[in-house]
Amino acid sequence: MGFFSEFKTFVSKGNVLDLAVGVIIGAAFGKIVTSLTDDVLMPILSIPLRGLDFKSWFISLDGESYKTIEQAKEAGAATVNVGSFLNAVIYFFIIAFCVFLIVRFANRFKEPAVVEVKPDPTPSKEQILLTEIRDALRSRV
Repeated sequence: MGFFSEFKTFVSKGNVLDLAVGVIIGAAFGKIVTSLTDDVLMPILSIPLRGLDFKSWFISLDGESYKTIEQAKEAGAATVNVGSFLNAVIYFFIIAFCVFLIVRFANRFKEPAVVEVKPDPTPSKEQILLTEIRDALRSRV
Protein backbone atom coordinates (compact mmCIF):
# COMPACT_ATOMS: atom_id res chain seq x y z
CA MET A 1 0.00 0.00 0.00
CA GLY A 2 1.40 3.37 -1.01
CA PHE A 3 1.94 6.32 1.29
CA PHE A 4 -0.99 8.35 -0.07
CA SER A 5 -3.47 5.48 -0.03
CA GLU A 6 -2.42 4.68 3.54
CA PHE A 7 -2.88 8.35 4.48
CA LYS A 8 -6.32 8.37 2.77
CA THR A 9 -7.35 5.31 4.79
CA PHE A 10 -6.14 6.96 7.99
CA VAL A 11 -7.99 10.24 7.33
CA SER A 12 -11.21 8.57 6.26
CA LYS A 13 -11.54 6.68 9.54
CA GLY A 14 -14.31 8.01 11.76
CA ASN A 15 -12.03 8.63 14.75
CA VAL A 16 -9.97 11.25 12.91
CA LEU A 17 -13.07 13.13 11.79
CA ASP A 18 -14.55 12.94 15.29
CA LEU A 19 -11.31 14.31 16.70
CA ALA A 20 -11.32 17.21 14.22
CA VAL A 21 -14.90 18.11 15.14
CA GLY A 22 -13.99 17.87 18.83
CA VAL A 23 -11.06 20.24 18.42
CA ILE A 24 -13.17 22.81 16.57
CA ILE A 25 -16.01 22.61 19.11
CA GLY A 26 -13.45 22.74 21.93
CA ALA A 27 -11.94 25.96 20.58
CA ALA A 28 -15.36 27.60 20.41
CA PHE A 29 -16.22 26.28 23.87
CA GLY A 30 -12.96 27.73 25.19
CA LYS A 31 -14.02 31.19 24.04
CA ILE A 32 -17.34 30.83 25.86
CA VAL A 33 -15.59 29.76 29.06
CA THR A 34 -13.10 32.63 28.76
CA SER A 35 -15.95 35.10 28.46
CA LEU A 36 -17.83 33.49 31.35
CA THR A 37 -14.76 33.70 33.57
CA ASP A 38 -13.57 37.17 32.54
CA ASP A 39 -16.95 38.88 32.20
CA VAL A 40 -19.11 37.14 34.82
CA LEU A 41 -17.19 35.22 37.48
CA MET A 42 -14.12 37.39 38.02
CA PRO A 43 -16.12 40.58 38.65
CA ILE A 44 -18.28 38.69 41.16
CA LEU A 45 -15.20 37.22 42.88
CA SER A 46 -13.56 40.63 43.03
CA ILE A 47 -16.45 42.11 45.09
CA PRO A 48 -15.30 40.60 48.40
CA LEU A 49 -11.78 41.69 47.49
CA ARG A 50 -12.94 45.32 47.06
CA GLY A 51 -12.67 45.47 43.30
CA LEU A 52 -9.24 43.91 43.00
CA ASP A 53 -8.75 42.45 39.55
CA PHE A 54 -7.00 39.08 39.59
CA LYS A 55 -5.11 39.92 36.42
CA SER A 56 -3.31 42.69 38.31
CA TRP A 57 -1.82 40.24 40.82
CA PHE A 58 1.86 39.91 39.98
CA ILE A 59 5.24 39.83 41.67
CA SER A 60 8.10 41.82 40.24
CA LEU A 61 11.39 39.95 40.46
CA ASP A 62 13.66 42.99 40.23
CA GLY A 63 12.65 44.30 43.68
CA GLU A 64 10.90 47.40 42.31
CA SER A 65 7.21 48.19 42.76
CA TYR A 66 5.02 48.71 39.71
CA LYS A 67 1.33 49.57 39.56
CA THR A 68 0.56 47.39 36.53
CA ILE A 69 2.09 44.48 34.72
CA GLU A 70 2.43 46.66 31.64
CA GLN A 71 4.61 49.14 33.55
CA ALA A 72 6.81 46.31 34.81
CA LYS A 73 7.18 44.88 31.30
CA GLU A 74 8.01 48.32 29.88
CA ALA A 75 10.76 48.64 32.49
CA GLY A 76 12.06 45.23 31.45
CA ALA A 77 11.32 43.60 34.81
CA ALA A 78 10.60 39.90 35.02
CA THR A 79 7.27 39.20 36.69
CA VAL A 80 5.48 36.22 38.16
CA ASN A 81 1.86 36.67 37.05
CA VAL A 82 -0.05 35.07 39.91
CA GLY A 83 -3.39 36.47 38.75
CA SER A 84 -3.07 35.04 35.25
CA PHE A 85 -2.26 31.65 36.76
CA LEU A 86 -5.30 31.91 39.05
CA ASN A 87 -7.46 32.72 36.02
CA ALA A 88 -6.09 29.66 34.20
CA VAL A 89 -6.90 27.43 37.19
CA ILE A 90 -10.44 28.81 37.35
CA TYR A 91 -10.83 28.26 33.58
CA PHE A 92 -9.71 24.67 34.02
CA PHE A 93 -12.26 23.95 36.75
CA ILE A 94 -15.06 25.59 34.79
CA ILE A 95 -14.21 23.58 31.66
CA ALA A 96 -13.86 20.36 33.65
CA PHE A 97 -17.24 20.93 35.32
CA CYS A 98 -18.92 21.71 32.00
CA VAL A 99 -17.43 18.61 30.36
CA PHE A 100 -18.60 16.55 33.35
CA LEU A 101 -22.14 17.88 32.92
CA ILE A 102 -22.11 17.22 29.17
CA VAL A 103 -20.87 13.63 29.62
CA ARG A 104 -23.34 13.02 32.41
CA PHE A 105 -26.18 14.32 30.22
CA ALA A 106 -25.03 12.31 27.19
CA ASN A 107 -24.81 9.10 29.22
CA ARG A 108 -28.54 9.32 29.91
CA PHE A 109 -29.22 8.69 26.23
CA LYS A 110 -26.90 5.73 25.87
CA GLU A 111 -28.53 2.37 25.70
CA PRO A 112 -27.57 0.20 28.64
CA ALA A 113 -25.19 -2.59 27.80
CA VAL A 114 -26.94 -5.89 27.21
CA VAL A 115 -25.76 -8.40 29.77
CA GLU A 116 -25.61 -11.83 28.25
CA VAL A 117 -26.53 -14.50 30.75
CA LYS A 118 -24.56 -17.66 30.15
CA PRO A 119 -25.93 -20.89 31.55
CA ASP A 120 -23.99 -22.43 34.38
CA PRO A 121 -21.70 -25.11 32.94
CA THR A 122 -22.05 -27.35 35.99
CA PRO A 123 -25.12 -29.58 36.00
CA SER A 124 -27.91 -28.94 38.49
CA LYS A 125 -28.70 -31.32 41.32
CA GLU A 126 -31.61 -32.76 39.35
CA GLN A 127 -29.38 -33.43 36.34
CA ILE A 128 -26.80 -35.16 38.54
CA LEU A 129 -29.51 -37.32 40.14
CA LEU A 130 -31.00 -38.24 36.76
CA THR A 131 -27.52 -39.10 35.44
CA GLU A 132 -26.93 -41.38 38.43
CA ILE A 133 -30.31 -43.08 37.92
CA ARG A 134 -29.55 -43.56 34.20
CA ASP A 135 -26.14 -45.02 34.96
CA ALA A 136 -27.61 -47.34 37.62
CA LEU A 137 -30.25 -48.59 35.17
CA ARG A 138 -27.63 -49.23 32.49
CA SER A 139 -25.42 -51.19 34.90
CA ARG A 140 -28.32 -53.62 35.71
CA VAL A 141 -28.69 -54.71 32.17
